[in-house]
Amino acid sequence: MIAAGGINSSAGVFRRRIDVIDLVEQVRRTNFAAGSKMRELFTKLVSGISVWDAIDVAIIAFVLYKALGFIRETRAEQLIKGLLILVTATVLSDLLHLNALNWILKGTMQFGVIALVVVLQPELRRGLEYVGRSKLFRPPFAVMDKENVKAMASSIVKAVDRFSVNKTGALIIMEREITLNDFAETGVVLNSTLSTELLGNIFYVGAPLHDGAAIIRGNRVFAAACVLPLTKNKELPKDLGTRHRAGIGVTEVSDALAIIVSEESGIISTAFNGNLTRFLDIKTLEKEILNMYLSDQPIVGKSAFMNFFRREQRNVSK
Repeated sequence: MIAAGGINSSAGVFRRRIDVIDLVEQVRRTNFAAGSKMRELFTKLVSGISVWDAIDVAIIAFVLYKALGFIRETRAEQLIKGLLILVTATVLSDLLHLNALNWILKGTMQFGVIALVVVLQPELRRGLEYVGRSKLFRPPFAVMDKENVKAMASSIVKAVDRFSVNKTGALIIMEREITLNDFAETGVVLNSTLSTELLGNIFYVGAPLHDGAAIIRGNRVFAAACVLPLTKNKELPKDLGTRHRAGIGVTEVSDALAIIVSEESGIISTAFNGNLTRFLDIKTLEKEILNMYLSDQPIVGKSAFMNFFRREQRNVSK
């Protein structure tokens, strides 16, 4: 009886071992089958992607990344946040069957798209101008030789230095790729050779042309006493007057560089892309002008396509 019990016990253990082996084998086969299916799916997925598909995805990712950076640097950021909240509320109201609220939100969305285009008109305009800009057309300074550029920069810097010391208000707009003919027509077209003395005469207190902006095109003073649009940025310091707001305003609708001298404090400032940099010294100003004219890469990028996305960051300070 004891022997028979031992044989039965051994047989039971043997059967359990066989069951475990069978289970392991089934798991192995299942994993192998799953792995084969995954490899087959991955192979089909990879084989269906061409090089152009990868390039397409990379371009879209790059465009979205730069577009988000572009939005972050403009007043559109808060508007986009509000739009996202509105879209989220619309989706939730639909899922929760809040029919009346959903109807109102959908109606708001329809009119909101039109309102968004109107509100973001300056940003859209600037973006389209950047995209439409061609490398075949260069601003006048692109063909100036090094000696002329240095002479031009020296004339402007000397004039600005005198304005700063004497606390003479001045607003000098350096035209780049986007022409400023519309603003030039509001003043007096001079088209005269640039010089320190000419700028001094233009902004001399009491002179007929001192009340307005001078537009520099290449190495010539194209126009003076020009009226410029004022910025609508409400976050600027309250102590900034009309001259500073006009300098910022023109850079919001063009790629020009504005040089501003305060008549109250003699502080030298520059504006670019709607951003203001203050408390510049003469050497920094001259370096900025020379970099704009002599650098192989313009301030906002080499290509028109990249200009749409690349914006130089400047700090707004008092």
